[in-house]
Amino acid sequence: MEEVKKYKKKKKLGSYPIASVVFSNTLALLVIGLFGLLILHTNKLRTLIQENIELQIYLDKGLTDANRIKINKVLASKNYTARKEGEAQITFVSKEQAAKEFFAESGEDAVGFLGENPLRDAYILKLQPSYYQKDSLQHIQKEIESLNGVFEVTYVKSLIESINENLTKIGLIVAGFSAILLTTVVVLINNTIKLALFSQRFLIRSMQLVGATSNFIRKPFLYRSLLHGVLAGALASGLLYLIINWAYVKLQDLRLLAQAEEMFILFGLLVLTGAIIGYFGTRRAINKYLKLSLDELY
Repeated sequence: MEEVKKYKKKKKLGSYPIASVVFSNTLALLVIGLFGLLILHTNKLRTLIQENIELQIYLDKGLTDANRIKINKVLASKNYTARKEGEAQITFVSKEQAAKEFFAESGEDAVGFLGENPLRDAYILKLQPSYYQKDSLQHIQKEIESLNGVFEVTYVKSLIESINENLTKIGLIVAGFSAILLTTVVVLINNTIKLALFSQRFLIRSMQLVGATSNFIRKPFLYRSLLHGVLAGALASGLLYLIINWAYVKLQDLRLLAQAEEMFILFGLLVLTGAIIGYFGTRRAINKYLKLSLDELY
């Protein structure tokens, strides 16, 4: 009986150290997921920054309400005007309101000192993100200033140029890191699978000797590789979900960058990536062992 218990079970075709492969693949996919989250949050931050960039459109003094409303309608009809839930993002600030805000911020009563209100009625206009380029802004500025009743259009040029330059640099850096990271993860997962299948090389050779076709030998390996890839992707997604929720608890402001729909898409991509890399990595390794001679297997 003791000899029977000690007898080692024969290896099953397609089986290999599941725990180590899934664990390694999960860690690799988790790294990809963390970097994906960084990209999503960076894009959201860029959008928030751009949404807070505004054009100040100052109107002529003594402008009638009819002319002011006409300017509003013209601005609302433009393609470059940002919209939220179908509403054009245009805010009217009267000169009286502007004077109150100026007094609240500076503590100085310019109206009382000068005897009149030197400020002008104005519109605050938010643009579509695709128009936050130097040439586009200059064109929009000239177009709006040509409208009858518009005195001047201003925006913080240095801030916008600085934001555009920094976003371009960040985009290039992220793209470079993404390429390096993806290549590293693919190589890591492939090597993990190759090492796991190393223990099955003689079993593969034995199946060939008894007449098994290459497709018959590949099938169980490929089937299990898909399952293990999906499992690793699901585990990486679960860990990623726990990490991001922990981060939201510790950093409340980080929730402003949360994008639930994009995050679930990222989780789905992790599962798909795990399955694809696992499948093709296993296929490549199996094909290699199928072509080796007996001497090369040793």
